[in-house]
Amino acid sequence: MASTSVPLSSSVRDYRANSLWRLTLRRIFRQRPAIIGMTLLGILVFCAIFAPVIAPYDPEAVLIGVEDVRKREPPCIHLLGCPKDRPQHLMGIDGNVRDVFSRIIFGARISLFIGITTVSFAILVGTILGAVSGYVGGWVDLVIMRILDVLLAFPSLLLAIAIVTVLGRGLQNALLAIAIVSIPVYARVVRASVLSVKENAYVLASRALGGSHFHVLLRRILPNAIPPLIVQGTLGIGTAILDAAALSFLGLGAQPPTPEWGTMLGTERNQVFTAPHLVFFPGLAIMITVLSFNLLGDGLRDAIDPRLKQG
Repeated sequence: MASTSVPLSSSVRDYRANSLWRLTLRRIFRQRPAIIGMTLLGILVFCAIFAPVIAPYDPEAVLIGVEDVRKREPPCIHLLGCPKDRPQHLMGIDGNVRDVFSRIIFGARISLFIGITTVSFAILVGTILGAVSGYVGGWVDLVIMRILDVLLAFPSLLLAIAIVTVLGRGLQNALLAIAIVSIPVYARVVRASVLSVKENAYVLASRALGGSHFHVLLRRILPNAIPPLIVQGTLGIGTAILDAAALSFLGLGAQPPTPEWGTMLGTERNQVFTAPHLVFFPGLAIMITVLSFNLLGDGLRDAIDPRLKQG
């Protein structure tokens, strides 16, 4: 009895060490783009969580009468030669005499909230539509897919602008518009996974054993759609942040004085040559955030997709 327990325990340890999730994590940490993306994203999340501690000023506070500063002053960093008698502002002052660095830091909260909220809603609705469409088939599949094709026929940003125009300006309506235009992408991903899996032997066996349609779909088919959804969702967060910044730039998203990067760009867009720091820093923040999610998504795709050669 003791002789058989040793090989059994070692086989259990080998199984745990080589489980799908552990192997996937190892592959992810072998992907240099994923490591860079996770590092940048970790810095952004850290700034978003500890924004009240990192930011030296209230992002909406006007510094007139508080400090001797003028609107649109360039950055003042004491370590780089700025006079000690002047107040330090790492990214300068905006047109309303507010600290740009504090607004950039607090803007990370809004951008990450936008990306995660819109993509989560789009994945939830898209998964339901795609799963029902692929599993039921027939006229149900035809109706759902044709409606989604209509949404895909319009450029996503133009469709989002149209939805916000109907619903009214504001960050909440912008979030809803971005989520709606993102639903067809995730629905198609789930539908493709359902169509490729539902005729497999283990699915047919589960049906033969008396499994309900809900049980088969939820426990046997949908788990195969999780890896591509993770990859698509990671890439989609960057796209959602970019779309939200574009809507705010046009005055349809977050409204002043909310410290949103697109709003900051739209407010100071005419100061490119006179005060370039007011355009450079919000644009750089958007670029780094979108880049981090794109790099992470590319690394996840390379690590999860078995058709790609692993290192």
